[in-house]
Order: sequence, then C-alpha cells, then structure tokens
Amino acid sequence: MRLSRRFRRVLVFLSLYLALCTVGGIKLANITLQPARRPLTAEETAAFQRVIQANRFEIADVSVKGTGAAVLWAWMVTPHQANGDAVLLLHGLGDNRLDMIGYAELLLAHGYTVLMPDARAHGTSGGELATFGLLERNDIQQWAEFLATKFQPRCIYGMGESMGAAQLLQSLDAGTRFCAVIAESPFSSFREIAYDRMGQAFHLGSWVGRTVLRPLVEVAFLRARWKYHLNMEQVSPENAVAHTHTPILLIHGQIDGNIPVRHSRRIHASNPQTVLWEVPNADHCGAIAVAPQEFEERVLTWLAPHTNRAAQPERDQSILNSK
Repeated sequence: MRLSRRFRRVLVFLSLYLALCTVGGIKLANITLQPARRPLTAEETAAFQRVIQANRFEIADVSVKGTGAAVLWAWMVTPHQANGDAVLLLHGLGDNRLDMIGYAELLLAHGYTVLMPDARAHGTSGGELATFGLLERNDIQQWAEFLATKFQPRCIYGMGESMGAAQLLQSLDAGTRFCAVIAESPFSSFREIAYDRMGQAFHLGSWVGRTVLRPLVEVAFLRARWKYHLNMEQVSPENAVAHTHTPILLIHGQIDGNIPVRHSRRIHASNPQTVLWEVPNADHCGAIAVAPQEFEERVLTWLAPHTNRAAQPERDQSILNSK
C-alpha cells in the first residue's frame, strides 16, 4: 500500500512537472519571439537631433525591404567631414536605434558615417517576430548592400551589442562583407543562452536549464519550430564565426549578469583569429561606461587598419583570373 501511494505521488508530481514545463515552454517561446516594442520617444529623438544640428551632421530616414517583405527603417547620419567609411550599428533585444546613440556620436566625431537601423520587430521596423539572427542575418546583408550602393564607402564596418552583436556575427555566414566587425556581449548560441535564462530566473547558473528545466527549453524550441516555422537550433554566432575570415573584435564584461562572458570565450575558441577583450568590472554592454577612453581607443584602432579589407577577395580573384 505504501509503495502504491508513493508511486501515485510520483506520478502526480511528474504529471504536474511536465504540464508546467509544457505551458511554460509555450509561453516562453511566444514571449521571446514577440518582444515588446520600445518606441522612439520624442524626447530622446529631439535630444539626438540637437546633437545632429550642433555638429552640422546630416541625417536621413532610410528603409529597405527585409526577408518576408518586412520594411526596415533606419537613420543614416553623415558627419560634416566624412572619412569615407561607414559603420552599421545594431542594437540589443527590446531596444531600438536610440540605444546606439552613444556609439554613433563617438564614430561620427571621427568622421564615420553611421547607419542606425531598428531591427525587425523592434522600433519602427516591420516584422512580427524577432528571430535572433535567422532572418536578421539577411536583413543585415540588405543594409550592407544599401550602404554600398547609396553611400559607396571605402569600407563598411559592423558594430553591434547583445542581440545585435549576435545577429551581426551570424550575418558573416550569410555572405555579408565587412572590412571588420565589433561585437559586444554576444551570445554564442540560442540554446546556450536559453539555458542561462532558465537559471537567471532563479538566480542560479545555466545548469538549471540543462537539467531541471531542460523539458521547458525543449518545448520552447519545438513551439518555435511548429508554430512559427523557426529552427532556433540554427541560431549560432559561434558556428558562423568558425567559418569566417572577417576580422572580429569581441568585447565582453567580466561580470556580465545578462549574457555571461563564457559566451564570447566560446566564440573566440571557435576561431582563435578573433580578438577578445574582457573588460574587468563591466556588466552587460558596459565597457564604454567602465573604461570609456580604452573603449574608444580599442574601437578606433580596430577599425583603422582594416580599411579596404572587404575588397581584398575581389582583388585576389582578379589577380588569379589574370594569370
């Protein structure tokens, strides 16, 4: 009788556990793929406009059609004395182009033209789902082609933070040509960050997602696959970086509580030609706040030597063809 009662209790517990994981996984997938939009507030936009006017920068609203005919919007800002190079700036999850103003001001002050888009399903851009790189990698390619056609820079660079950094790295696997890129606080793969998110909810490590809440994670992946036709297993900056020759500077705070520094370490390990700057005492995307002077020096130093690197494969092919 005691064994039977215990057995029933175990069955009830397992049934409740699986039911909670199923419901939780479905909700998790829905919330993750459909983040709340942060609007471009009039106050923040006006503040940036004042910076534009004070420095005699030129700003224009521009758009491209991304995957699935989603219309994507951006600001293209040109300094008074442009150096001939352009930087594509990519924001994080739940933010919009306004989040990249600090980086934009730094780059504009040194003559770089900057393109500041809202990611799909963010800000004023179209698209119903944020896919963390599955569709955005092609969107980024569209923006790079837009810059190459409209602005015709000597060199196009990419710079992103958090989700934008992860999307930027994945765009390299889609054939996007950058002279060099800078990725701050990227995740290494969607599965790996999913494990972290499970643990963070309980102020614990990623082991929670790998073990106790593993069924919830699996349900969320299945929900994304069946409901939204998205294979989130393919979201992997780590794999994309492993196959690229584009110069990559990884920046990650050593006390990042959102995306732990091990993510950039994994990406760096997949391609030792990348450079990883681990920033002491910096939290998520906090390098510019903790070490502003070193951040500026590292960013500008990284961009400068790689001018015209993107055109090198074409030049090499021309040489081969002439032989």
